[in-house]
Amino acid sequence: MLERFYLKNHLGFEEVALEFDKNFVVFTGPSGAGKSVLMEALLALFGLKECDAKVIEASVERPLGLDAFGIDEEHPNIFRRTKERSTRYFINSQQLSQKNVRTVSKSFIRYLTLREFNEFEHENLITLLDAIASRKSKSHVKCLKNFADAYRRFRESSRRLAGIEEEEKRIAELREFTQFEIDKIEKVAPRPDEYETLMEQKRALSRKEKIEEALGEASAIFAFTSKVSEALALIESDSAFFDEAMSELESRFEETRLKLEELGDLDIEALLTRIEQLSELKRKHGSIEEALAYLDEKREALVHYDNIAFEKEALQKEVAKYRQEVDELSGRLSEKRRQALEILQERVEHYLNQLYLEKITFSLKQAPLSETGVDSVTLELKNTDLKKISSGELNRLRLAFLAASGEFVQSKGGVLILDEIDANVSGKESMRIATVLQQLSKSYQIFAISHQPQLSSSADLHFLVRKTNGKSSVTRLDEAGRIRELSRMISAEEITEEATNFAKSLLAQKRSNP
Repeated sequence: MLERFYLKNHLGFEEVALEFDKNFVVFTGPSGAGKSVLMEALLALFGLKECDAKVIEASVERPLGLDAFGIDEEHPNIFRRTKERSTRYFINSQQLSQKNVRTVSKSFIRYLTLREFNEFEHENLITLLDAIASRKSKSHVKCLKNFADAYRRFRESSRRLAGIEEEEKRIAELREFTQFEIDKIEKVAPRPDEYETLMEQKRALSRKEKIEEALGEASAIFAFTSKVSEALALIESDSAFFDEAMSELESRFEETRLKLEELGDLDIEALLTRIEQLSELKRKHGSIEEALAYLDEKREALVHYDNIAFEKEALQKEVAKYRQEVDELSGRLSEKRRQALEILQERVEHYLNQLYLEKITFSLKQAPLSETGVDSVTLELKNTDLKKISSGELNRLRLAFLAASGEFVQSKGGVLILDEIDANVSGKESMRIATVLQQLSKSYQIFAISHQPQLSSSADLHFLVRKTNGKSSVTRLDEAGRIRELSRMISAEEITEEATNFAKSLLAQKRSNP
């Protein structure tokens, strides 16, 4: 729940600091005082609206799954929004984009002034039915898991079969291309390290004449071998080192001459042609080793194309097997959901009766197979599509649905924001809305703007929004303050004794039904 809210420099509000220790919170005040402005700022903090407030901050006491955004959870988690040249969002002092703040916020905030249908979307309705069915039967939980596993296997096999069938349509073209790629590499028949060897030979050929000339001139040294040996003997120096060095030099010269003779036998044109062939493979594949790996891959692909008929037949049997398993499990799910739908309809109608709305019609129809099964839930109010009913009816329906859902799905810590949910309704209808909100406040923290004394008197916390000399302010009302404000709401400009007595009776009714 929200424990604290702070606002600075937004339209008529210079500074607002509020604390909330109860779940059902109402804001009242004359028209134009700034109630909607205040709510707009609250929504802007969570990325759900835009506003020009300089600073907005709130503390939220609930786990939010912030690790998915690389942010550590704190107790409480602190949301902060600042605006100077640009708008910046923070959670626990770490900056996030508005999109990510909105994603985090939508996990616990519902805003019922918008004409949204999230509660009635297919996946949410199916999830709710499964929650109801799971409470009635533990076997439904196991069935959901088994279906999810079977559907995953069915979908994967179907995907592979579709891929093979697509391949089959262009098998001739694929075979021709694959064989062409194989032939290109096999024609060259490259060998590992061959390119490096040939390049070394090419470099040696380019230096052959210079090496031969240098060897010829340097070999003259051997004519002086005996003279050096005589000189070493005369100076009584051991000539072993010299004899060894000359022997090594002669050996190296001879080795080089043999290599040069071998190079002389090379076909230079053939060498250059071979290098060009290997260079082309290197340009296309990156290296000779990668070209050989690509060759192996294409040979395997060719075997696959030759065996595709056998693979297709095996996959068809596999898909049929998994489809039978999925159909059986989805049938079990549908039966449990049908029973759950009857329970849900009864509970929603219970709350609709309190809100003076006519009967709602739920129906479970068969839909194409998906990861949730083969069920589609539809609902109508007064035999009318939900998108065609009035905003007031839609919001009361959403209240009834949230109240019914709360009986089966744990939603502790969620925040429900209502902007004049009781607008354009009678006092009797406003009192019924208040009754449902009191029940909802067991699961949600509720922030409501109201112009009706019935709803306002039912709240746990009552804040008065006023504007004086163009400046707006927010005050938490005590018992006497609530009586004055409710009396104003009842009798408008001039507070009468009857209005005061009625206000006191509303609060007394609240105390007797906490």
